[in-house]
Amino acid sequence: MYILQKALTLFIGSLLVAIGVNLFLVPFGLLDGGAIGISLIIHYAMGVKVGLTFLIVSIPIFMLAWKYYRSFFYNGIHGMLLSSLIMDLLYPLNMIGRELVTSPLISAICGGIFIGVGVGIMLRLDISIGGTDLLAQMIARKLSINPGVMIFCIDILIVTMGSLLIPSVHLVLSFTTVIMVGITTSLIVLKSANA
Repeated sequence: MYILQKALTLFIGSLLVAIGVNLFLVPFGLLDGGAIGISLIIHYAMGVKVGLTFLIVSIPIFMLAWKYYRSFFYNGIHGMLLSSLIMDLLYPLNMIGRELVTSPLISAICGGIFIGVGVGIMLRLDISIGGTDLLAQMIARKLSINPGVMIFCIDILIVTMGSLLIPSVHLVLSFTTVIMVGITTSLIVLKSANA
């Protein structure tokens, strides 16, 4: 039963992350932090697929996990692969997002909530989608802090760098996305810790 629960959580979490990215962030050129943010920066600059770039960016972090946190490697490899695939499969949602949501602020908030819920429910079962979320999870375990807080710090750094590299990226709206991802992820992970 636990394997079924984990598989279902992995699928739903990856689906929520992909919806957050494609339906809400891409239509307005917004960034998230971490490996998704790096992938979006590369997507906006060069037109490379977000999921494929996410996969490539995550490989070095998975190599670290293989060496130092083998359980995180095993719990994250499926999340990385499935999330990358679903992100690229659901890319056409960006066309719907342009028609559905007309406010960039609402889009930043909703995108952050979707991504945060997706990441949070996976972290509750020690599943990671990889990228810097996996790195944050390893650091959080080492320092005994909430992984959502660590993800938030890394995300702020990525968005700041991305806004400097891609002038069309709206820094305040992207920070709004990161804040929503951080708060949502932290609340979901904290809820499971208190349960």
